Amino acid sequence: MSPDPAPSPPSSPAPTGEQANSASAAPWGRRLLAYRQLWTIAAATLALDQATKLWIVARVPYNPLHSHGLGHDTEVIRGFFYIIHVGNTGAAWSMFAGRSVLLATLAAATLVAIYFWRHSLGLRDRGLLCGGIVGNLIDRLVHQHVIDFIDLHFGSYIYPTFNVADSGICVGVILYLWQSLRTQPPPS
Repeated sequence: MSPDPAPSPPSSPAPTGEQANSASAAPWGRRLLAYRQLWTIAAATLALDQATKLWIVARVPYNPLHSHGLGHDTEVIRGFFYIIHVGNTGAAWSMFAGRSVLLATLAAATLVAIYFWRHSLGLRDRGLLCGGIVGNLIDRLVHQHVIDFIDLHFGSYIYPTFNVADSGICVGVILYLWQSLRTQPPPS
């Protein structure tokens, strides 16, 4: 006669539908919380960018020729800082001008790439970058150009006109590069 098998421990009852849903939602909720800094900064950057652009569209006449004076711009600091309403169909410094669809596609692809490679790139807290990309992407889809309005002059040099989204992208990239250089492992 063979010995009886050891009794198996009592099993817990199968989870109900509600319990199963909350169990599968827990990791999703934790992931959302892990990226709350990114979401907060991205949303703030996007909101500030879109609010300033709405204000510009409502209050400053569109100036495709980028002319100064005669009501075409507002002088904030004489000889240095102007508010002007221009459209940019290109990228930074008007590179690739007239290629707004291509640049919108590139922006969307960049957001997808950031999502998929966020861990290996260390992009958990890159909300400035993401908020800026989305802000300019919205402009390209709605207006077929990016609304730029911050116009800085340094003597005879006029810096390319930009917006809040551009600032978010530039500062986000600079912070990413700075962090990358600071955290590189020592050479072996």
